[in-house]
Amino acid sequence: MTSTIKPTLPQGSIVTVPRQVTHLVVTEYGIANMKGKSTWQRAEALISIAHPDYRDELVKEAEKMGIWKKSSKVTM
Repeated sequence: MTSTIKPTLPQGSIVTVPRQVTHLVVTEYGIANMKGKSTWQRAEALISIAHPDYRDELVKEAEKMGIWKKSSKVTM
C-alpha cells in the first residue's frame, strides 16, 4: 500500500491547479480545509488526513524541506 498524499510531486509533473485555489482535500481519514492557511498549516492539515501509517514519514519529509518545525503539531 502507498499513500496518495506525497511530500512533493514527481519531477516533471504538470500542475494545473495552483495551491491557492485548493479549498478542500478529502480522504477516507478526514477533510482538510486549505483556504487561507500558511505552508506549515497546509502540511499539518494534509498530514492529519493521510493514512496513519504514513504520517511520521510525511512529518520527516516536511522537516527536511523546512516546512515543519519541532513546535508544529498534528491535531487528530
